[in-house]
Amino acid sequence: MEVYGYTIEPGADLQGADLSKADLREADLGGANLLGADLSRADLREANLGGANLHNADLRMANLSEANLAGACLWSTDLTGADLSWAYLEEADLCWARLAGADLSCTDLVGTHLAGAYFLPEATLLGAKAAANTTWPKRFKPAKAGVVAAFGNGRLGSKI
Repeated sequence: MEVYGYTIEPGADLQGADLSKADLREADLGGANLLGADLSRADLREANLGGANLHNADLRMANLSEANLAGACLWSTDLTGADLSWAYLEEADLCWARLAGADLSCTDLVGTHLAGAYFLPEATLLGAKAAANTTWPKRFKPAKAGVVAAFGNGRLGSKI
């Protein structure tokens, strides 16, 4: 698949690519290098970004609903206003990610590293699932934000 002259495929090296507003619905970018890429306002619904490197990427206002981001590196990624509803973020690393206005409702956050994430209290987390291995920023109250236990044990993770 070609988009804006870039080859979209698993493991692709798209470092610094401008894919803003791109239609990447159901695209397979598993393990891709998207370091510093511009994916603002991109449509990534149901895309596979499992294990992808999205460090310092721009995903402002992107639609990532039902996307697979399991194990993805989202360090310092700007997800302001992004739609991550129903996304699969198990074991993803969102350390220092910006989440102001992001929709993480019904998202799988089992094992997700959110310590240091910016503006998490401003994100929508209603119905998101977490577990004891999910890490949260200090003083963040996941249950108060509507996060539920994934395994029924009531443990919603730890604070770092």
